[in-house]
Amino acid sequence: MMDKRNVGDENIHWDQDISYGGYLDLDKILSSQTLRSDAHDEMMFIIIHQASELWMKLCLHEIHQAMTEISRDNFGAAFKMLSRVSRIQGQLRQSWDVLSTMTPADYLSFRDSLGQSSGFQSFQYREIEYALGNKNKALAEVHRGKPERYKRLQQILQAPSFYDLCLMALARHGFDIPASALDRDWREPYQPCSEVEAAWVKIYGQTEKYWQFYELAEKLVDLEHEFQMWRFSHMKTVERIIGYRQGTGGTSGVAFLKKALELRFFPELWTVRTEL
Repeated sequence: MMDKRNVGDENIHWDQDISYGGYLDLDKILSSQTLRSDAHDEMMFIIIHQASELWMKLCLHEIHQAMTEISRDNFGAAFKMLSRVSRIQGQLRQSWDVLSTMTPADYLSFRDSLGQSSGFQSFQYREIEYALGNKNKALAEVHRGKPERYKRLQQILQAPSFYDLCLMALARHGFDIPASALDRDWREPYQPCSEVEAAWVKIYGQTEKYWQFYELAEKLVDLEHEFQMWRFSHMKTVERIIGYRQGTGGTSGVAFLKKALELRFFPELWTVRTEL
């Protein structure tokens, strides 16, 4: 029999099988912050990164389904999911604002406890990059010691990226997309070409006629813009806290993060703006 208790004028359900904490598995989540130092700021550092991984899990959930919808020419559903990913990126960017309240002295009080762990080793972040098109094979090698994660990354690496699927959709709808962009080694980074840029020029030049592809282009630009803002906020936060010291994972730190800002997932969608 369901347990109900009156609290003031409210008739509250107390059935623990369907409680808030049980549904969200909060006991597991809230007990997963293992501090390795006595530093006050280590709790914030751990929670921000754990929360970021949860947001990235949702990003992947939305991105992979959006890719499926694009392959089915179901653009409306894909647009909704892409919009959601862009908003999630905004949430991720805000996390760096919170982390930036930590001073260099605060960080140094527990930095040695991190050992060689680094955000560079996030397999979910790597999967997002691979799914969106940053196909750098070497970056998967850090996960070779974890067979299931490594296998997953290899699967995403060897499959068409989001942008590849968008170009296939353009080709299905009569746009002149070269065979070199439609049938290639998906493990290699996409190389921009003039024919693809010309297709986007055509779309931007006749937006009413090609509205769904025009909207697709702008959703992708919004997604990449938010992703780059997340990267930029990450870089500036690291610069603010550790300067140009080497990262805990062995990278060059800020210099490594700055190079990532030069990467493009959807290159012709940026160059087309100059051509219009």
